Amino acid sequence: MEQLLNVTGGLSLLLLTLVLVSVRRAHIRVEYSFSWLIAAGALLALSRNGAFLQRIARLLGIQDAPVALLLIAASVFLLMFFRFSVIISHLRDDNIALAQRLAILEYHIHSAGNDGH
Repeated sequence: MEQLLNVTGGLSLLLLTLVLVSVRRAHIRVEYSFSWLIAAGALLALSRNGAFLQRIARLLGIQDAPVALLLIAASVFLLMFFRFSVIISHLRDDNIALAQRLAILEYHIHSAGNDGH
């Protein structure tokens, strides 16, 4: 159990580092990095506090604390992926609307240029 918790703690530290470096290099926007930082911080806190993790496992009806940790981590990341899917869907819709508005503007500019000849 301790080895799995150590690996999980190491992976969450790696995730924290990757997110912070990505923000610093402007590869990820701050508002999107916040979710990743919270998730990695929570995963790190849970992996470092075995007694608390045991209590959560008992509350969930799971005998093994590492299994509870992996279940919690998977649930958090699934929620994050859903959130980002919603964001991507909105961006796609906005992109389509913007392309349509641009096409209308180009049509009006082209039409105005042909009226003068």
